Amino acid sequence: MADTIWAVPLAVTDFNVAVAFLGGFISLFGLVSYLLKENYYMSEARESKVPRQSWHVILEDPDPLVISLLVGAAFGPHAADWIRPLSYAACSRDGLTDAQCDDRLMSITLNFSRLVLGVQLVLAGVQLPSKYLWTQLKPLLLLVGPGMACMWMATSLLVWGLAGTPTFLHALAVGACVTPTDPVLSAVIVKGKFADHNIPKDLQDLIVAESGINDGLGYPFLFFALYLIKYIGSGSTDGGVKDAMGLWFALTWGYTILMSVAYGALAGWIAKELLRFAKERNFVDRESFLVFAIALALFVLGTCGMLGTDDVLACFIAGNTFTWDDWFRIQTKDDSLQPTVDMLLNVSIFLWYGAYLPWEEFADNAIVPLRRLIPLGVLVLVLRRLPWVFGMHKMIRQIGQVRQAIFVGFFGPIGVSAIFYLLVSIDFIKAHLSDQDGVPRADVKDLAQTIKVVVWFLTVCSVVSRRRNALPQKETCFRLTC
Repeated sequence: MADTIWAVPLAVTDFNVAVAFLGGFISLFGLVSYLLKENYYMSEARESKVPRQSWHVILEDPDPLVISLLVGAAFGPHAADWIRPLSYAACSRDGLTDAQCDDRLMSITLNFSRLVLGVQLVLAGVQLPSKYLWTQLKPLLLLVGPGMACMWMATSLLVWGLAGTPTFLHALAVGACVTPTDPVLSAVIVKGKFADHNIPKDLQDLIVAESGINDGLGYPFLFFALYLIKYIGSGSTDGGVKDAMGLWFALTWGYTILMSVAYGALAGWIAKELLRFAKERNFVDRESFLVFAIALALFVLGTCGMLGTDDVLACFIAGNTFTWDDWFRIQTKDDSLQPTVDMLLNVSIFLWYGAYLPWEEFADNAIVPLRRLIPLGVLVLVLRRLPWVFGMHKMIRQIGQVRQAIFVGFFGPIGVSAIFYLLVSIDFIKAHLSDQDGVPRADVKDLAQTIKVVVWFLTVCSVVSRRRNALPQKETCFRLTC
């Protein structure tokens, strides 16, 4: 006993390792963040003798989210094994089977993704000018209406042709997951003084608003395919198109979408009135005032989650309604708290993705071989969005010029929102397309694996190539100022 009490009380627990790694990574990156974001840009512009306001300058910096993803992979279970998702899920401690452990990890990843999206979308809504969703209704409807529909169909056709999915309905489900433009990845380019120097303000606002709205509108596209698979797929035993469309209109559009819009607008308006009332009477201190939008995001996210409605869309609507009169946006315009919280969440989620995503399955799976995944990734990046945005650009004032249309057309990142819909899809398959033992129907036995491999691969392609895919011909075509 006397010998034991003198032992050094080391506690190399999973929690301590994870927290130390996260803090160390963010600290080290922070030590050179100004160098990466300032000096790199300046040397790039000086060496190429291109004006500071050229389009290509903002697409050349080392991206913290790309670095986070790669660091997560390097220190995850597939490499150094410092980041251990299986241990954090307590699978061994609780005696879980592999399937149960997968379910728990999926739940953790889904909720983490919801948290990041919810906070990001409330902050995105807050940063838009007064009444923006109303004043810019036409361009937004074009982008999230025919624009999203064309993106969905184009991606689905590519998946159907290259991924070897058995039916087009399955390809529609895969395509729906990657249709929304990711708000987390969009924000990295359209926020900050670099964007202010290089992207027109009205174009920044349009990209933010589109990514916020279409991120929540992925539900109708996804559940259109999933309901049809359930009721008219080759393994269905009851129902038909009428049942599928009834659910789609009533549950997806009526309850999930319209209710989330109404709830988000109501929550945002009440929060705005309460905060203004408290501020005018000096009931609220500065710290609580600044963090109020983040608290609103958490509240809307949690309550919508309990109601089972579209919490992602509700968060964006709540954020925009919260600053409908521009009062809160102007009051917090120069504050750094919200961007700081935003950065911490974004870096953390991509570290987790890097450690969690199935890297080995890209090269070793029985569904989609790597020789098909690579051309699929390239073609989706090129054809998913550009042709349709370019075709509509003359009807949208903010992208009336050709170079702006090409920029917005290539700039449609696939990221956190795609992983969110991927996990929603797999959850639906397990809950509604499988028997009581968790065995999926014969016609969908490979659907979950197909969605998992394809969506993760497209996400990695988009994240890694995002800085360059906006201007693939930057050296010869677009050395033009805004």
